[in-house]
Amino acid sequence: MRRTITKFASIAAVSMFALTLAQPAQAVQNTGAGTTAASAYFEFTDGTDTFVFKLTDSAKIQQARNILSGVETETVGVMGKVVKTPAFYNTPWKYQLAPNSVSFFGMAVEVCDAGISYVNNHLSEVGGALLPGSTWCPWQSKLTREITAP
Repeated sequence: MRRTITKFASIAAVSMFALTLAQPAQAVQNTGAGTTAASAYFEFTDGTDTFVFKLTDSAKIQQARNILSGVETETVGVMGKVVKTPAFYNTPWKYQLAPNSVSFFGMAVEVCDAGISYVNNHLSEVGGALLPGSTWCPWQSKLTREITAP
């Protein structure tokens, strides 16, 4: 009887050890959503101007494509952190959105709402009274298309 318990305990210990070793590998495999992927570029309009932003997160790229295809209809506004430097893919604007900060929203607070050209013309004020924390969420933003890499 004692030998059976010891054998059972040994098997259980080895199994637990194997399971513990396997868990980090499974965690890595399960993080496919949200991992870095090839870049994708999308354009949105605020009803007057157009703005191009870059995405590098595969889950966000898929979310943007779902918005464009009509699969996603609730969280369709574009939101992100303003970076006060121009991007080669976003002319003529003097700023861009940090790719890792971009998300999509259905509703947002008024303090982050501003038009594309307004932000451009008041860029020195971004992060202060205009768009505190440099978070920008133009309420009228609507994805219009995915563009090829410039």
